Order: sequence, then C-alpha cells, then structure tokens
Amino acid sequence: MSAKERVVVGMSGGVDSSVAAYLLQQQGFEVIGVTLKVWSDSCLSRSQEKCCGPQSITDARMVAHRLGIPHFVLDEAEAFEEEVIAPFIREYRRGRTPNPCALCNEKMKFGRLPQKARAWGAEHVATGHYARIERDGQGRVRLLKAKDRRKDQSYFLFRLQPHTLDRMLTPLGDYHKEEVRRIAREAGLSVWDKEESQGICFVPGHRYDAFLAERIGTREEACGEIVDISGKPLGRHQGIESYTVGQRRRLPGGQGKPLYVVDIDAGKRQVVVGPRETLERTHCFLSDTNWQQPIPPSSVRVDVKVRYNYPAAPARLTLLSDRRARIDFETPQAGLAPGQAAVCYADDLLLGGGWIERSAQGAVA
Repeated sequence: MSAKERVVVGMSGGVDSSVAAYLLQQQGFEVIGVTLKVWSDSCLSRSQEKCCGPQSITDARMVAHRLGIPHFVLDEAEAFEEEVIAPFIREYRRGRTPNPCALCNEKMKFGRLPQKARAWGAEHVATGHYARIERDGQGRVRLLKAKDRRKDQSYFLFRLQPHTLDRMLTPLGDYHKEEVRRIAREAGLSVWDKEESQGICFVPGHRYDAFLAERIGTREEACGEIVDISGKPLGRHQGIESYTVGQRRRLPGGQGKPLYVVDIDAGKRQVVVGPRETLERTHCFLSDTNWQQPIPPSSVRVDVKVRYNYPAAPARLTLLSDRRARIDFETPQAGLAPGQAAVCYADDLLLGGGWIERSAQGAVA
C-alpha cells in the first residue's frame, strides 16, 4: 500500500464514520471526507438528529478539520428522492414493507461515492459500516459479519456487487462499538459520545404514518377493510400504508386473542389479520436476487435473516430462473413481509439475498 494511496470516506457526522476516517489516516492513506446531502433544506430543519441533517454535516466538517483532511458536501437530494424515497412510498402503496437502507447503500453510498472517488483519483471508498471485507485464496472478495455481532451491518450490504466490494474499505469490522468510542475520545474527536441516529434517516421522529400521509395525502379511496383470514370484516383502516406484516398496533380487539397483520391485499385495499400462529411460514420466494458468492445449482444449507433485527434462521436455498430463489426454513418463521430483504449467510460469510415475495413468480397484489 502506497503511503499516499487515496481513499474517499463517507462521513455522516457520527462517531463510526469519523473513526473510520481517523483509522485510515493512521494507516497512511490520503483521506478525503465526503458527506452526501440527501434531503431538502426544509425537511432537514425538521430532522436535526438524523444522519443527513445540518448538524451532522457540521459535525462531519469539524471532524475533518480536526484530522486535517479535506471535506466536501455533495448535494444528492434529487437522486435520493428518485432512488430511495420514491420506491419507499411506492412499495408501501403496493402493500409491501420496503428496506430503504439496503437500497440507499446500493444506489447512493456505493453508487454515487465511487463515481466521485474515481473523478478524484481515489482507489477506495470507505464507510463506518460494521462489516469485514476479505479476500480468499483465489483473490475473490468476501463480505463477512463484523466482529461486533450486536452492531453487524452486513445485512444492509447484500445488494453490492463484487466489483464494488473490491474497492471498499470497512475499517470498523474488527472493532466493537465501545472500542470505537474510546478511539474517538482519545483522538479528540468531538463526536465520540454522540448519540446514534435511530430508524430511517428521512422519516422525522420515526413517524412512518405521518411521513407517508404527508407525501401521499389523505384520500377517501385509500380507506378499506380489516378482515380476518376467512374474509370476515372486523373494522376499517385509513390506508394500507400504515400496516406491515407482523404488526399488532391499530387492529380491532375483542377477538379473544391478540391479532397480527398476516397479509396486505393492495388490490382490494384489505388488511388481513389473524392470531400469531397464522403468521408462520415454512418457505418464501425471493426476487431480484444478488449473489456475491457462487451458489451451486442444487439446494444448499444457509442461515437466513429476514429482517435486520431478527436472528438468522437455518434453511435451504434453491436458485430458480430469472434471478429468483426459494427459501425453505427448518422451522416455520413468522413475520415474512413482502418487500423486506432475506439475506443468506454461510457462517460469517454473506452469500447474497433478494426481496421477499408472496408467490413463486414474485407477483404481488
């Protein structure tokens, strides 16, 4: 590694990306800090705590000054609207549960940043993600879970292509969060004790319903029925966008046991509910899959995460045509929400994954 090899670091203003920049500088890289401004000024002012807010941009700039590295802010608000927010809204209107963080990593952080890095003559792009990147004996790049299992973020990187991984650096993969904060404090970085941003960055106050209502508007045609699994009406809703598979809130009571959202029929504008056992599924289908590692044509045993905060479940993966796949779980799983990512691992190694669908063909209502 050349002492002046250049790397562009995505700096969100938080402790993780700040320490990533610091560690790379200590390793002898020429570091350039970049913050993506992905939200309009009017909305940023309502969301100061978010990783794209004005305070975070200021924090990133202060850290860059402390490290003595250049820092740039790239206005990508228009692209973020098209690539992340619009699909987020569209998926909810289709009765699905989107995963905007995985999409943002694919389209923005590792879509836009590498373009800028090439223009600046940088060999690498780095972030503060908790994940490890290694190469096997044949020189093939591998993405693995982070040492800190509680903070591991490899799940959100399943959409990345091997050629993108080949240019990536994730210096926090071998650290625990407590170590990262200690490093930041000892380095004199003002963000060492900054509170972590929680939830989706463009949804102020974690109010998904309010955000969707603001963007979609109140429409009489959005209302519909809440029905049980036999089709019996139990109540009314103001829009399917406020519901996701596995949800308990905002459902009718008086049924003798708690109810959960089992399915959402966008065509009929129906929210289908039932007791917890009706959530369980023995298998699911994936569409638009992306595999970072070779997958054999026959079925293979994997561990599958169907949501970021869910434990991985043992299953068998079978590839189908047209970038589809089938997952058969060893034990039934609850809360398989169409639109969410199912990400497959072999021990620590991330293999890839796809989007959960309702049917083998990926057809949705």
